[in-house]
Amino acid sequence: MEQQGSDIIENRYQKFIKTVCETDVVYALQNQDGFATSASAHYENERGKPVDILCFWAENGRAKSCAINHWSNYQITEIALVDFIENWGVGMENDGILAGIEFDQNMFGYEAKPLDLILALVAEIKATNKELPLQKFENIADLEEQATIANG
Repeated sequence: MEQQGSDIIENRYQKFIKTVCETDVVYALQNQDGFATSASAHYENERGKPVDILCFWAENGRAKSCAINHWSNYQITEIALVDFIENWGVGMENDGILAGIEFDQNMFGYEAKPLDLILALVAEIKATNKELPLQKFENIADLEEQATIANG
């Protein structure tokens, strides 16, 4: 059962990559205090505490279905893909926060290191010959090179 669950989560992650590259939109949940967060089930910080996760979805409906329980007072917000890559991804990396991709109502989802997520998005963008109006990088190759170097 464990393997089946991880396969489902991996498949959701791969679908997220394809979908956001097609639609140019990433969805998040936000309230007056900030964005929907969770705690990592797989990674700990230097103090032995679970790493914080910011949660994102590729589809409005999936995000909306998670606006229950302690996220019941959150509203769906859209983030442009280019903003997500250049600002959110880099910011999460700098802040030591993971991206929670396609979390479900039970708080299960893919935990992505921000630079790994950026590189997966770059790979999909390149594979589909998509043009992305980057502001902080010369082009997609520059973004890929800098993310690869930063990712070690």
